[in-house]
Amino acid sequence: MGERRSGTRERIQAVAVELFAEHGYEKTSLREIAERLDVTKAALYYHFNTKEAIVVSLFEDLIAGIDEIITWAEAQPRTLETREEILRRYARLARARPKGMMRFIQESKTTMQELAPGENLQCRFRTLSGLLRDPDASLTEQLKSSLALITASASVFMLKDTDSTDEERYDAGLEVALQLVAGTPVHS
Repeated sequence: MGERRSGTRERIQAVAVELFAEHGYEKTSLREIAERLDVTKAALYYHFNTKEAIVVSLFEDLIAGIDEIITWAEAQPRTLETREEILRRYARLARARPKGMMRFIQESKTTMQELAPGENLQCRFRTLSGLLRDPDASLTEQLKSSLALITASASVFMLKDTDSTDEERYDAGLEVALQLVAGTPVHS
């Protein structure tokens, strides 16, 4: 039964993110989420009684995944190989999120600031960014490390108007992110 509940929870999260990306967080109601899921509002309330609860659960899941990466990375030597593996792990985490979630994060800054997990998420991104760079890195290299994280996750919607799949866009983002932390020129 736990698996079924978890699957239902993930399905609700995915549909909610899809609607948030289509119509915006503020303009999406629980009724619309229930209709898209083809369930009653009562059935939706069994899992989440507000759309804020859905968003908080999404961020808690993402934060837990980032925390795992941080814990792993802090135990590793500060090498290029470690930085590359941090990006690979983060890219896998981003790919596993419901479609549209990274777009929602980027486009919903106000909502992110209003909900406590948004601040926690920003803190985790800063920590990951710090783990991606040499402690004595120049300001330019520090920026490249931060951009590498953004690139690894934002490529899927930044390139959405191209003739490519989500997987191809994520792969391109990871490739550029790896080049950014390696200090190599970005070109294909």
